[in-house]
Amino acid sequence: MMLNLHLATSNDLAAVQEIVRAAYTPYVARIGREPGPMSDDYTALIVADRVHVAEYRGAVRGLIVLIPQDDAMLIDNVAVSPDAQGLGVGRGLLEFAERAALEAGSPGIKLYTNETMTENIALYTRIGYAETHRIEENGLRRVYMLKSLGSD
Repeated sequence: MMLNLHLATSNDLAAVQEIVRAAYTPYVARIGREPGPMSDDYTALIVADRVHVAEYRGAVRGLIVLIPQDDAMLIDNVAVSPDAQGLGVGRGLLEFAERAALEAGSPGIKLYTNETMTENIALYTRIGYAETHRIEENGLRRVYMLKSLGSD
C-alpha cells in the first residue's frame, strides 16, 4: 500500500473533521454520548503541528494526533475513514507514530480508548500494547495502554 503521510494543513481540515465524524459516530450509541475526539479543536491541533494525515489514492483516508509527553508519545486520536478500513491505513498510521516516538527519543508510546470499544482494546493488545490503567476523564471511561519501544 502506498500511503502518503504528512503534517495536516488547513487544506486538510474538512477531511479530518469528516473522517473523525464518520469513524466515531457508530460508537455514540454504545458510549451514550459523543466520544472525546468528536469535540476536539482540529483547527488548533493542525496549527500546533499535532495532526498527521494519511493519503491513499489521492484522498485523505486517515489521521493521527500525536502529542509528545515526558514519559511517552501520546496517540491522542487515530481515525480511518470507514471506506478505507481494512486497507492498512490504520496500521500505517500506528507504525508512523512508533517511528515518530523513537525519533523524538520517547521510550514508549501510549494511547487510550473508551472501555466500551473492546475491539480496539483487543487490537492494541495484539500489536504489543499493555493496559496500564482505567480512569474516568471528562465523563468518559478510558483504558490507557502503553507500548515500550526500542530494545526489549
